[in-house]
Amino acid sequence: MNPKEILEAVRDGSMSVDDAERMLRSRPFVDLGFAKVDTQRRSRQGASEVIYGASKTPEQCVKIASTLLENGSECVMVTRCGKEVHDLAESSGLESYYHQDARICILGRVPDAERESYVCVVCAGTSDIPVAEEAAVTAEILGCKVKRLYDAGVAGIHRLLSDADTIMGATAVVVAAGMEGALPSVVGGLVSVPVIAVPTSVGYGASFEGLTALLAMMNSCASTVSVVNIDNGFGAGYIASLIDRKG
Repeated sequence: MNPKEILEAVRDGSMSVDDAERMLRSRPFVDLGFAKVDTQRRSRQGASEVIYGASKTPEQCVKIASTLLENGSECVMVTRCGKEVHDLAESSGLESYYHQDARICILGRVPDAERESYVCVVCAGTSDIPVAEEAAVTAEILGCKVKRLYDAGVAGIHRLLSDADTIMGATAVVVAAGMEGALPSVVGGLVSVPVIAVPTSVGYGASFEGLTALLAMMNSCASTVSVVNIDNGFGAGYIASLIDRKG
């Protein structure tokens, strides 16, 4: 239970003051040995702890997720994981859904969109879709409506401009691009809301696995553009959800 739920239980008489004090004084995490699970992050930050699945076993991912669900989280996200996490979760009796492109496994109940506003996720090319989907799915899990605009890079700028109204109507725009990384600057020149640029590791040798795009985005002359790390769709989607929540 999170602190708010404990206080509500005291108010409605289903928990004694002594039991509430004991729970509030206890450590705000569960020690599994291989992980200290932050069970109070939702009450502090508005969203439960997210599990970075890379380099973790499916068993570790599911155990952490189960602990979060048992301690008040309604929905838990595992990023950068394979379908094995989903399969193990389902065999363990947990509600689970796997997003193949985003490489995200969701355990528990996905919340409905909380607001009428929306986040727009744009990517330059089809090869950038996995990173863009990581951003889009993250924002959706965190309660946002998301509109997607894919394969709209600067090599055919008319594709982007044909959806300018959609882009300009968003509370925040995530732009994923590799190669020379020019697309966020173009989008930044169209909108009055934050643009979160995501350099991707898509491109030939001189792209240096996303470093060229990263440096280009950091040197953008569009004042609306901020940049996350290479291929960090999750970080971009999370930040966009915070902006949308405060919008």
